[in-house]
Amino acid sequence: MGAMFCLVIYYVPAKLGMKTGMPLYVVASSTFGTHGGIIIPGLLMGIVQIFWHAVFTTSAAGFFMQAIGTDPAENVALYWVVCAVWGLIMAFVGAIGIGLLGSLSSWLPIFPLVFIILAAIANRSGLGNFGAAMEGATGGVSAMSVAMFAALAATAGFFASAGVAGTDFGMNSRNEKDVALGGFVGVTLAALVAGIFALIAIAGAAGKNAEIAALVADGNAFGAFFESIKEMGGLSKISSWIFVIACICPTGFCAFLAANAFSTMLPKLPRVGMTLVAGGVGVVLAATGVASNLVGFFLMVGAAFGPIAGVMLADFVRHGGWAGPRKGINWAGYIAWAIGLLMGLLGPITGGKFGYGLEPLVAMVVAAAAYFVLAGMGLEPEVVEMDQGE
Repeated sequence: MGAMFCLVIYYVPAKLGMKTGMPLYVVASSTFGTHGGIIIPGLLMGIVQIFWHAVFTTSAAGFFMQAIGTDPAENVALYWVVCAVWGLIMAFVGAIGIGLLGSLSSWLPIFPLVFIILAAIANRSGLGNFGAAMEGATGGVSAMSVAMFAALAATAGFFASAGVAGTDFGMNSRNEKDVALGGFVGVTLAALVAGIFALIAIAGAAGKNAEIAALVADGNAFGAFFESIKEMGGLSKISSWIFVIACICPTGFCAFLAANAFSTMLPKLPRVGMTLVAGGVGVVLAATGVASNLVGFFLMVGAAFGPIAGVMLADFVRHGGWAGPRKGINWAGYIAWAIGLLMGLLGPITGGKFGYGLEPLVAMVVAAAAYFVLAGMGLEPEVVEMDQGE
């Protein structure tokens, strides 16, 4: 369900990119306005990419510490140094060597996928005990109650910002068939393969080890996966180094995308300098442990970008395609996005009392419905006439 929902998020932005040949920040000016698009999705995308840079820096540093046989909690100073060196170097690579990262990303992900599959095989014996282990870790709450819809929400939250940025990927598609096939294979199928084997690896490890079950119950995704890799025995150190190497491309790409968003909105600022600043902020978020809260981060991203995908979908359906840039701020888009964001954040806002596990999906659907209503009330500004050469 989570993987298919990612395809839904991706399809319309990618189709708009293919149809118009324009990047997200131009295409979204129909939904949010020529001025409104500066903040949403412009600067918002840049901010989220800084957090993604922090997430992958945390991941790389954690696997590095595991590979050399030490614990970040016991060697805080070394962990800070590793985060700083990794985060800043990858930011610099993202600023000047994006072509190299693009080449590496074509084949490098194969190796971590192989080791995720090996981890799933190594831990499969614990799958039968997963339910009992989770009930023990959660004080009697069933594993199904813990996991229900969590995969959908986490998968959508993980992918939501990339799905909206599918506009930029769609620019390179030849036709709608390319968009659909690329989304199914590159998004849905990839998520199913990597996600299912990762879930098997962690669930099996939790079934064998009560400490890992406790990490799962606490929502510590990084810790649970690190410990699951250790259960591989002799392959654990090799796999740790493989996962360190696998973090090269995403860390550099995130810094690049952050700077790309900021430089598009604020073109007078130096690009390399902005990339390094983005990397520096990511380092601090990683080293302080803020980026380790993946559940909270995915919830925030899903709540913010699910509604963006929703209002873009509604705008697309309402006008049968891309309407063109709208003057100033499109208040129909902004208000609909805010309503969707509120629906996505009901859980955190109410201290968990109204958390329901389907936040990204509901936020997207509610935002789309709100846009239809608000646009029908006349809150869409008029379209800016574009010159033929624009």
